[in-house]
Amino acid sequence: MNIREQLLTSQTRRAFLQGSTLGIGSIALGELQASEAKKDPISRTPVGGMKGLPHFPPKVKRVIYLFQSGGPAQMDLFDYKPELSKRFGEEVPTSVYPDERKTTMTSGQKSFPVAPSSLKFSQHGQGGIWMSEPLRHLSGVADDLCVVKSMYTEAINHDPAATLFQTGSVIAGRPSMGAWVSYGLGSENENLPSIVALTSNGTAKQGQPLYDRLWGAGFLPGRFQGVKFRGQGDPILDLYNPSGMTREQRRRTLNSLEQLNQQQANRFNDPAIATRIAQYELAFRMQMSVPELIDVSNESETTLEMYGPQCTQVGKYAYNCLLARRLAERGVRFIQLYHRGWDSHNNAPKSVKAQCSDTDQATAALIKDLKQRGMLDETLIVWGGEFGRTVYCQGKLAKENYGRDHHPNCFTYWLAGGGVKGGFSYGETDDYSVNVAENPVHVHDLQATILHQLGIDHEKLTYKHQGRYYRLTDVHGKVVTDLLS
Repeated sequence: MNIREQLLTSQTRRAFLQGSTLGIGSIALGELQASEAKKDPISRTPVGGMKGLPHFPPKVKRVIYLFQSGGPAQMDLFDYKPELSKRFGEEVPTSVYPDERKTTMTSGQKSFPVAPSSLKFSQHGQGGIWMSEPLRHLSGVADDLCVVKSMYTEAINHDPAATLFQTGSVIAGRPSMGAWVSYGLGSENENLPSIVALTSNGTAKQGQPLYDRLWGAGFLPGRFQGVKFRGQGDPILDLYNPSGMTREQRRRTLNSLEQLNQQQANRFNDPAIATRIAQYELAFRMQMSVPELIDVSNESETTLEMYGPQCTQVGKYAYNCLLARRLAERGVRFIQLYHRGWDSHNNAPKSVKAQCSDTDQATAALIKDLKQRGMLDETLIVWGGEFGRTVYCQGKLAKENYGRDHHPNCFTYWLAGGGVKGGFSYGETDDYSVNVAENPVHVHDLQATILHQLGIDHEKLTYKHQGRYYRLTDVHGKVVTDLLS
């Protein structure tokens, strides 16, 4: 075929379609990628929040969530059941606690004897809130607490139960509560993340593993994920410049890297590249803000004494509580503390006392510290674990030594701070502290209430993923207005 014939052939419709298939496919692929990149087509405020949010005037600016990993025993802390002492060693009726609600760790036991709390209880504050003896510091701020005795969940094992509280689903992969808040409201400090996670271990044991997904972004854009501060060494890996590199050199390096990333972002419309650019810039700004943040040496002696002797030891719960106040002062929106060690399958009295020794003073100090600085009214503090513990004994029962298995049917949370009733106890459990008897509060109800205090309608904060709209509270949840002042 000569050149003239080749030219004529290439101009036919069939030749055009055959030769341009890849090109048309590339155009289609590009459109799909652009569509993916526009999954968050939100007009945002100067602080990175969604325009139109908050939906109504918020009661608080921030949340400090003190998550007690492992499941604190409600009847050893807040849910006082004096009549159980008369039933010591009796079998818990199957009508009260059926076999299908027992875990495999205890379902094979031949006996399920009642294990009353060996800890002494007393009432505190004007509201007369019942607390056990290891909570001697928290009892001093009883009138700031809104105690919810009627929490319940469906999950009976640690990981799915914790994941449900933190992300609204027992299935991993959903955005954390902090990520939803960051997505909706943005950040108040461009030099720090809008979500910070801090972890600590109880003196009794290491406890359950804590996965990054508990403060992760899930299917939201990655820039809304939380940042974990490590409990040893550098608070954030690779935050500081390597030896021999100055800050000016780092700035020039990031400028060049941003140009390359921006070229790729313009070419592929990949939202992950935009996230990478934003995170590089945040890390650069954090190099200046984090060292000052974590240095507690400028705190007064009075403040350090209030939080206790461990508040200067990096990685301890008391240090994390002090750091939480410092983060709150600097505008961090969602501060998440995880304290492990509440999983008391044996020797529960000793374990509960040890955990309270780790946490009680610093928790009370955080409330008092925020209050004296005029910050408690604009902060919501949330305390609780992934579930409660059984009234029956796991293993051998003794007066001062008993174990408790996982229990999702009822357990205790408390709130303090802006917009909640202080010195208030809500909900009741049955005589065995096995089921909710009055005013049940589901996990999604708690989440809806937390969002409400931040000025967010939990039904309207949604994100489209894989063809459907998701929200933190799934298709459930109602604001528990009885808790609100």
